[in-house]
Amino acid sequence: MCTAATYKTKDFYFGRTLDYEFSYGDEITVTPRNYPFEFRYMGRMDSHYAMIGMAHVAGDYPLYYDAINEKGLGMAGLNFVGNAAYQEADESEDRDNVAQYEFIPWILGSCASVGEARVALDRMTLTGTPFSEQLPTAQLHWIIADRNGAITVECMADGLHVYENPVGVLTNNPPFPQQMFLLNQYMGLSPKQPVNTFAPEVGLSAYSRGMGAIGLPGDLSSTSRFARVAFVKQNSLPADSEAESVSQFFHILGSVDQQRGCCEVAPDKYEITIYTSCCNADKGIYYYNTYEGHQINAVDMNREDLDGAELARYPLIQGENINWQN
Repeated sequence: MCTAATYKTKDFYFGRTLDYEFSYGDEITVTPRNYPFEFRYMGRMDSHYAMIGMAHVAGDYPLYYDAINEKGLGMAGLNFVGNAAYQEADESEDRDNVAQYEFIPWILGSCASVGEARVALDRMTLTGTPFSEQLPTAQLHWIIADRNGAITVECMADGLHVYENPVGVLTNNPPFPQQMFLLNQYMGLSPKQPVNTFAPEVGLSAYSRGMGAIGLPGDLSSTSRFARVAFVKQNSLPADSEAESVSQFFHILGSVDQQRGCCEVAPDKYEITIYTSCCNADKGIYYYNTYEGHQINAVDMNREDLDGAELARYPLIQGENINWQN
């Protein structure tokens, strides 16, 4: 289970948590403009927009979980188990067949905005072709966003759906329209202290700060994380500096951080927040921290040779860095 969000101050930020019980071996991966993407149905893409994101690299192929491109477009795939259903390849000349594992590089390699992504989606068939026998098809849905808006993409048994995402948040099941509908039950929540509308003639008063948000769910289910991050994001005050903006974004996603022991998925196996990312999509910087290392680390794609043809890969820094003051 995972949570993704967008955030805008002076710059546009895009990021996610990756919550799971184990890691596939994640690396911050920069794909330069001339890295040759070999697509299963669409042939070879020799030139494209550069991108940076978190990926498992298999056979020198970046299997991105989330990424941004040099134009400021971001995209992330999140678990959608039980609802995701992919399409059969369509040999019509006007269709672009894209395998699920190629979806992020296909969109980020050729689209500079959500608007351009929508056009690409109109002619795309999303297939369930696996990358390999060892890496079967993942059941996912996606958020695609830029500084002007966000969309959610869900491929289900009844077709490919593209939804406006006005809150700029995505978690997991149920399908996105249901997630948005469930927000109706929290519309009375507020960061302000409540007033007594329950029974004005009874002497009721607030006995603690923060009571305006009583009812905001605190469990780790996907619907609860959706509501909690949406509330925190919508009420989060923007800051001016880069450091303040990045810090605030990590605090927003920190509201759904998963601690080892709180979400058991099998006997003695627990889901944790393996990493949290925050991308400055305007500047091409990928910030992250991990479960074992809370210090924020960063990779700047513009410090790489973006006209090159080879991946630049950075393993995640693990382990706490404690700053002793005496």
